[in-house]
This record gives sequence, C-alpha cells and structure tokens, in this order.
Amino acid sequence: MNDASALRSGKGHRDENFPVASWLIHPRHRNLILAFYNFVRTADDIADHAELEPQAKLSLLDRLDDGLTGASDADAVAVRLRDALAERNLSPRHAQDLLAAFKIDVTKLRYRDWDDLIGYCSLSAMPVGRFVCDVHGESRSVWPANDALCAALQIINHLQDCRSDYLNLDRVYIPLDALDARGIGVEALREPRASPALLGCLHRLAERTERLLSESDIFPALIHDLRLSLEVSIINTLAHRLTRILMTRDPLSERVHLRLPAVAGLTLVGILGAASRRLGRRFAAAAHKPRGA
Repeated sequence: MNDASALRSGKGHRDENFPVASWLIHPRHRNLILAFYNFVRTADDIADHAELEPQAKLSLLDRLDDGLTGASDADAVAVRLRDALAERNLSPRHAQDLLAAFKIDVTKLRYRDWDDLIGYCSLSAMPVGRFVCDVHGESRSVWPANDALCAALQIINHLQDCRSDYLNLDRVYIPLDALDARGIGVEALREPRASPALLGCLHRLAERTERLLSESDIFPALIHDLRLSLEVSIINTLAHRLTRILMTRDPLSERVHLRLPAVAGLTLVGILGAASRRLGRRFAAAAHKPRGA
C-alpha cells in the first residue's frame, strides 16, 4: 500500500450529516479545514475498512501519525495537512487525538456506560470543533460549549447508525448498562425493527443527548467570527431537530436523517437565530453604554 488514500470509501465532505467548511466559512480558512477533513476521513475509512486486519489498520494509522510529525512522507493526505498546519503555526494535536479515537475503533467494540462513551467522544468528536475554533483564532473558553455540541453530534450518529454499526462492524456504541437496564443485549440491534425495550433504550439516550446538546446552545454567541458563529448555529439547529426525531422514531426501521428541504429550512432558522442574537447583544450593549463614552 503506497498511499492510505487508496483506502478511501469515496465519501466526501458534502456527504456528511452536518456542514463541513460550507460557503459560510471564510475562504482563507476553507482549504485548511478541508485538508483536516480529508486526513480524518482517510483515517476513519481505514478504521472502518471491511477487509483489513486490525494490525494492518493500526499500522496505517501509525503511518498517518508519522506523516503529521514529519517522520514519513508516505501518505500525501498527511503531508498536505502537515504543511497546511505549519503555514498557520498550528499544532497537529487535534488530528492526533482523532487518530487515537480511530485506533480505539479498531480495538474496542463495546462501551460500558455513558461516561465511557463520552470519554470516547473526547477523542473522536471534540477535537474536530476545537480545531475549527483554533483555525479561527477563537479563545479556548469556548471549548466546553464546543465539546457538548461535538459529543452530541457524535452520539446522534451512533443512534442513527446503531444497527449498521453492529451488523457491519460488530461495533456497539449504545452503552451496555442502558441495554442491561431494559433487560436486553446487543443482539437486539440485529432485528429489522426495534423491540419496545430497545426503542425505550434508544429514546432515553436521545433525550439525554438533547440535554447535552442544550449545553451548546450558547456556543454561537461565544464565537467572535461571524461566519463561524452562523455555521455553528446551523449545526446546533440541525442537531436539535435530529435528536427530537430520534426521541420518537425507530432508527432500525424508520428514516432518522433529514431531507434536503428540511435542511434548507433549518439552515435559514439557524442563520436568522444567530444573527438576531448577535444584534440583540449589540443593542443591549449600546443601551448600557454611558452617554458621552
């Protein structure tokens, strides 16, 4: 294998559930974010590859890490990200955290409880938002809100894909204690339709994800960059809609993804919501400004 990119699934940034480097992001940031995305997508596709043995996957992920640090030039996708990071004097730390998450995917197939799952999300999801914030020069004070949003997005994906993850990869992100509380095991995910017990489990997890997501509602207001603030507001709005769908539907047998018209409408809602909040804060600040100041 000369280049890890040969293992790509063909999925691109426009195929993701949530916006990646959309038209809202300033062009000066877009190429760096896409270089990061392509690196991460390559690593993710390696971890999920159906034909590679675990040790081969780990070796390829290690080689991508070597590409980030300059120890290897074997993979163009790693070299491109390394060069792009160096141009902006940014650390590879966030990309390396994601590589650690993909190694977990290769070696760990079950999660004990919610805290165990959130620990995984701290490597598999939170670094993505932290990276984008760093690219925009945002303060690390936004990280708690970012982390809540990114973890919620990850768990939404886990709930949406719980059946296919189990059938195709024998990977179960549904916490085992949540299944145990309903008197069922992971085998319940094999069925074409969720049992009442499994449906109750999944709906309860969706409710918990909605509460986690609410911790990120303040996130757009904390971001200084207007374009990024609008994008985050859209993502937050889309995520709330998805959790509410997951609180009522069966992801084993029903559609739990958003159709394009719904995405378009919620995008507008997210933009208008963020813009109105920013204007409201500006007017409030002006009202409290001392006269003559």
